[in-house]
Amino acid sequence: MKKILDYLLSCVYLLFFGLTLCVFHVLQVVAFHGFGKPAHKKVVDWMNAFISYGWYLTGSSIRFEQPQNLPTDRPIIFVANHQSMFDISPIIWFLRRYTPIFVSKIELARGIPGVSYNLRKSGAALIDRKDPKQAIVEIARLGKHIQQTKHSAVIFPEGTRSSSGQMRPFVAGGLAMLLKRAPSALVVPIAVRGTGHFNPKGIFPLTSFSKMSWYVLPGIEPAGLTPDDIVRQAQEAIAQELGVAGGVVSE
Repeated sequence: MKKILDYLLSCVYLLFFGLTLCVFHVLQVVAFHGFGKPAHKKVVDWMNAFISYGWYLTGSSIRFEQPQNLPTDRPIIFVANHQSMFDISPIIWFLRRYTPIFVSKIELARGIPGVSYNLRKSGAALIDRKDPKQAIVEIARLGKHIQQTKHSAVIFPEGTRSSSGQMRPFVAGGLAMLLKRAPSALVVPIAVRGTGHFNPKGIFPLTSFSKMSWYVLPGIEPAGLTPDDIVRQAQEAIAQELGVAGGVVSE
């Protein structure tokens, strides 16, 4: 019975999800070309609010906790564990005042209504995993951008999703480049829980009545620490919050 419910509610949500992406794709194009980047950002924020709160259609719940205030007068680098494609929308919506910009696979910049357009227009670091030099240049560009604008970057140092809930080793290279170009940035870990359970084997079927949460942990001041130290601290903090075993840092 539960499996049947998963399929039925997944159909309802995925119809809603597809319509949301298509409608907001059009709104993004109009906003960007008609009113500029600030208007485009507001449209993207609301698109991700619709995506996130739409999960209630599956009987699932979301909780986003940010116990401490974060600065708006310096760049921030958010470091999160990565369980699912659905990790992203609540970060964009609930942390919208910090203008989060993602480090993302270049493959996602084409072919996905709403999402691909935003990645191209938001200034995301679109990296080719088969071309390390290109990836370094893109991440360096994003680091320079957040240093100048006091916006924020979001990076998933695991590099790939781990739907099981167990964390893969964090890789320090991307964070190291961001910090090199944004030396005044504060590094803030985010513990993501439950999204891997929500879609463990792709987008269909989703697991109804899942509980998903995002917890923003205390920031890490980079001064006097190496990138390996920072990534290790971030992973240990996330692992402790999630109650899972964390991997070792990989260079």
